[in-house]
Amino acid sequence: MGAITQRLADLAEFRAERTAKEDFDDFWSRTLQQYKTKPLNGKRQRIETYMQGVSAHHITFEGFDDTPLHGWYLIPNDSGADRKHPCLVIYQGYRCQRGLPEYYATWLMMGYAVFIYDTRGQTGESGNRLVSGSGIMTGWMTQGIMEPDAFYGKALVIDAWKALEWVKEQPEIDPDRIAVYGTSQGGGMTLQMAALSDVPKAAVANVPNMCHLEFALMNSTGSVTEISEFLYRHPGSLDRILDTLSYFDNLNLAQKINIPVLYSAGLKDTICLPETIAAAYNGNPTASKRLCLYPFMGHDDGVDEHKALIYAFLREHL
Repeated sequence: MGAITQRLADLAEFRAERTAKEDFDDFWSRTLQQYKTKPLNGKRQRIETYMQGVSAHHITFEGFDDTPLHGWYLIPNDSGADRKHPCLVIYQGYRCQRGLPEYYATWLMMGYAVFIYDTRGQTGESGNRLVSGSGIMTGWMTQGIMEPDAFYGKALVIDAWKALEWVKEQPEIDPDRIAVYGTSQGGGMTLQMAALSDVPKAAVANVPNMCHLEFALMNSTGSVTEISEFLYRHPGSLDRILDTLSYFDNLNLAQKINIPVLYSAGLKDTICLPETIAAAYNGNPTASKRLCLYPFMGHDDGVDEHKALIYAFLREHL
């Protein structure tokens, strides 16, 4: 067996032991119940774009706390006011922002409504009022990392979860045809929502992060290096930090997924390593899943061949 074939075969069988604590399920049950009735304080304001046949809105809503999160809500106007559209909720990569409404024209031409917001604190319009009980490294990944309830990652999860709650209530949206989509950090959040929310009916996770985090801490060159640097400076905090991360690791959340998921991984990706993604994928019990492994892809959302698979996957499941 050649080297490439052997690597692909190894990844297909790659598994890692879950690191979930005894109160893992209770933690998420309690957390989601706590935020279930938190007001969204959502607002939508019509804006103009250069696209024809699209209703575009600037959105603000609140998720984890009172930080206003800003985004776009875009609706194709192709079949009259009574049509209920399928919708893509798109989560951002690390340090990315939502950009112009016109960036999402492809999805709108396919008939999907789009909801995308700027992740708290990360270069876009959304701020971050989260309080940290300890010092942090440059970036956001170590904010509040000493405790699961204070961790920045928890705020991201609740923001993403409340975004889905907002979308399903919009009069233009068919609540039975909502999908989650993201790349890198956004792919990791996509998997978290596939596990924790009953809103999405399908998920596309391109090179997702927040998977098999202990392996990532030792090997990734991406955002988790902020955590690695924190641990270099505070080696006595290792157990506490691993405990915190275990609640947000898609390796542990994978068993909660029961919707179709399309994953991708690149063997040349040094940010979200294929071993981390394969571990999360192989821990997902649903039969409606697919992992696309690309031997010569790095950290990106794929070439045209993969995008065509995404389009077909979403058409099938929405």
